[in-house]
Amino acid sequence: MAKKPTPASNSAASVLPARTQVKPAYTLHRAILLCPTATLAAALERTFAVDGVDYNAIRETTEEMIGNHAKSLAPIDERAIEIHLQRIVGSFVGSACSAGEFYSTKVSDAKDLTARLANDARDEDREPIYGLESKAERAREFAAKAGMQAYAFLAAAQGAVDAFAAVTGADWKPYQPSQPANQGVARKAASEELSAFDAR
Repeated sequence: MAKKPTPASNSAASVLPARTQVKPAYTLHRAILLCPTATLAAALERTFAVDGVDYNAIRETTEEMIGNHAKSLAPIDERAIEIHLQRIVGSFVGSACSAGEFYSTKVSDAKDLTARLANDARDEDREPIYGLESKAERAREFAAKAGMQAYAFLAAAQGAVDAFAAVTGADWKPYQPSQPANQGVARKAASEELSAFDAR
């Protein structure tokens, strides 16, 4: 009995590399864009009666903490301390970015639920969704709390970055693993090939 041929699509899929999505680097600039500003934090505190955040106190405390930690490591090689601090600061910045992303998601959820509630109120023929009003209210309150948390983590990240600059004399940058030379050449070639599609 003859074997059925393997579909070409399956064999091709088995050899094609999986497409990976490049995640943007976590930087202080990105954290600032994602997290609430001082003005927005004040509005959330006032509107939702949530606990306020002392941004400057958190920033200064974090900066002092990391500075004291670096001093305790003084006998160690300066380059080793810099690498160590780079990773510590990265965790602070990454936490702020993650908190900002979470806050953005919860704001979207709150807006969607509130919009659904408004649409139901305008559409007299539509059956109302019981409990939606309280659910939307809880979503708005949760988003406000998430915003204040993100604002606090941003303050800590700012303090960590400031401490890194004070200790090392250099601006903090996220760790970027080095790429093999051939990989960089391949990406450059791919970029040039893609640019051909934009030719007019």
